[in-house]
Amino acid sequence: MTAKLYCFGESGNAYKAALTMALTGYDWEPVYVDFFHGESRSPEFRALNEMGEAPVFVEGDLTLTQSCVIQLHIAEKTGKLIDGDRNEILRWLFWDAQKGSGQQGALRFLMNFVPEDRRPEQAIGWLGARVLSSIKMLDTHLEGRDWVAGDAPTIADTACCGYLYYPEPFGFDRKAWPHIDAWLDRIAALPGWKHPYELMPGNPSDRA
Repeated sequence: MTAKLYCFGESGNAYKAALTMALTGYDWEPVYVDFFHGESRSPEFRALNEMGEAPVFVEGDLTLTQSCVIQLHIAEKTGKLIDGDRNEILRWLFWDAQKGSGQQGALRFLMNFVPEDRRPEQAIGWLGARVLSSIKMLDTHLEGRDWVAGDAPTIADTACCGYLYYPEPFGFDRKAWPHIDAWLDRIAALPGWKHPYELMPGNPSDRA
């Protein structure tokens, strides 16, 4: 049975789930969510996910929301991307939700998808400082190691990289962070890897 992932290319949170399925060879297909025209706020989508957020994973009678839950389900079902200390893997999944993607996604949205004359500059400055602090933490953690949690790639890696391949600026220049830069190259070399705009439908050029 082919699973469906309700997603859109501009969502790093959806990318975390999509990339996990791509790297594990999971049988899935994307279903485009037209986020920028309000589809995620529609009654039909809210019936699928009351939180009004993408991604949503649907496989038969099973519906899962929140990227970390989807990642963990895929890893446990396939036995892939989960080798190592489970507690350490989960620690970095939760770190990413709070300090990584949880902040990077909001900052990227404010800096790129909110009309320029409506951008909250004070909020952007405050959030930008927090994002750089978390980026520094990740870069330091990756010094002397290949992967975030253990000796092999895991869902901790597919979580923490969620927003770091996007071209839109949000204060992150990967070349300024050598350990993150090398780590992103290692992930991109894994069989099945694709850029978020290649893996999922929906990107800025589609709306141009």
